[in-house]
Amino acid sequence: MRGLYALKPWYTNRLASVLRFAVARDISPDVFTAVGVVSALGAGVAIAYGSWVLAFVLLAGRLAGANLDGAVARAQGVSRPWGFVLNELGDRAGDFAMFAGLAVLATRDGDIGWGSDWATGWVLVATVCATLPTFVSVSGAGAGAQRLNGGPFGKTERCAAVILATAVPAWIPVISIVIIAGSVLTAGTRLRSIHGSLSASPSDPTATSAGHR
Repeated sequence: MRGLYALKPWYTNRLASVLRFAVARDISPDVFTAVGVVSALGAGVAIAYGSWVLAFVLLAGRLAGANLDGAVARAQGVSRPWGFVLNELGDRAGDFAMFAGLAVLATRDGDIGWGSDWATGWVLVATVCATLPTFVSVSGAGAGAQRLNGGPFGKTERCAAVILATAVPAWIPVISIVIIAGSVLTAGTRLRSIHGSLSASPSDPTATSAGHR
């Protein structure tokens, strides 16, 4: 189950002109990582003020940056481990900015039926749970498995859920619960896939020693 991540090739194709421009001008993939992070920070502010339209535009920019940094690196033949690190850090910063904005909105909005403190608490739990799928994927990649992305509730779904919560703040607690459940499900699905992949692969004696550094 790849969820909305299955739309990534389509979205990347829509950005083909930007990709060609970046390759022709030899623009570093790190520029697009930075664009994604800055867009996410701006989206966090927009979310905090309840501007879901602006949040939608900026989160689309975040996803564009996340798509283009890898695409540009591959097209230029400059993929490198440090780029992987920057990409992961950028994604995490983007998620935290997005959820921080939602927490502020939950605190500010007086129309949430469950109470702002209750809603903020759910957002904070959702923020922690949203890290689980990535934690599992990065752990698996460190053991030699393929770095997994996508659904059933990945980054794109999180962005869509937060935009909906921004548009209808009264739904913040319920949407937070959906994010929690979806993130736990996704982490479990990825963990199962990683376990199957590693179990089917020949054992690597360096993997054990690497885990004890």
